[in-house]
Amino acid sequence: MYQLKPHRIAGILVACMVLSTPAAAQRMEPAPKEVESVGVDARLGVQVPLDLPFVDSDRTQVTLGRFFDGKRPVILTLNYSNCPMLCSLQLNGLFEGLGRMAWNLGENFQMVTVSIDPRELPERAQSTKQKYLKLYGRPGVANGWHVLTGDERNIRRLADTVGFRYRYVSATGEYAHVAVTMILTPDGRMSRYLYGIEYDPQTIKLSLVEAGEGKIGSTMDQIILFCFHYDETKGRYGPAALAVMRVAGVLCVIGLAGMVYFFARGASRQADTPAETPAKQPESSG
Repeated sequence: MYQLKPHRIAGILVACMVLSTPAAAQRMEPAPKEVESVGVDARLGVQVPLDLPFVDSDRTQVTLGRFFDGKRPVILTLNYSNCPMLCSLQLNGLFEGLGRMAWNLGENFQMVTVSIDPRELPERAQSTKQKYLKLYGRPGVANGWHVLTGDERNIRRLADTVGFRYRYVSATGEYAHVAVTMILTPDGRMSRYLYGIEYDPQTIKLSLVEAGEGKIGSTMDQIILFCFHYDETKGRYGPAALAVMRVAGVLCVIGLAGMVYFFARGASRQADTPAETPAKQPESSG
């Protein structure tokens, strides 16, 4: 009979944690040793350290700030290429969601992936990049995604800043972590955490519009974002009742104002039209 090895069991437990609901996460059961100190502490609004040095997959020495141009939001993920399961599931789901969006990677938004494994070399990162760009299937977008490697101190500093808690499992040489995609503003502040391994295209887009602070997206995107709010329990945007009522109220007022204007203008035209003088009847001769 096939028996699961301990590190495989740990991987399955991590996946179950990722897919669990907030209600389940609140249970008081102790976490397995393999996943202790693993999770995400949401730190919305925190500024990422833009001065952190890394190495891009083409061996270029870069700082994190290079990818924040003040105009486009940035998708950030923390993964590593030799991850046996979860990283692949997350990136597969993310690129599947991105592939269902009309926006192209590198145009309205950028993406940065930082390897949490300090042993990972740029060549390995480049291989991972090419794999998922092929899955994405859109030409000319390579400059929109940067897969970075770096030393332990800089990786930890970034992870600690954004609240990404992971743990190296020495027995297996692997990392225990959760699957989360982070959306940052164009100047590098944390805007949204998207959890799990499946990503709804509308949720990704609205998260980017929100993070873009009006710099990206159409007028309709902005209206939709105003009428919807992010539901942490469902991991997607849902109707915001108060906002919808406000929009409906504004539309109602505009409609009534239009009707009043229409009738007032019609009445004014009728008052300005001179009355017809009755034709004079010929006098009778006899």
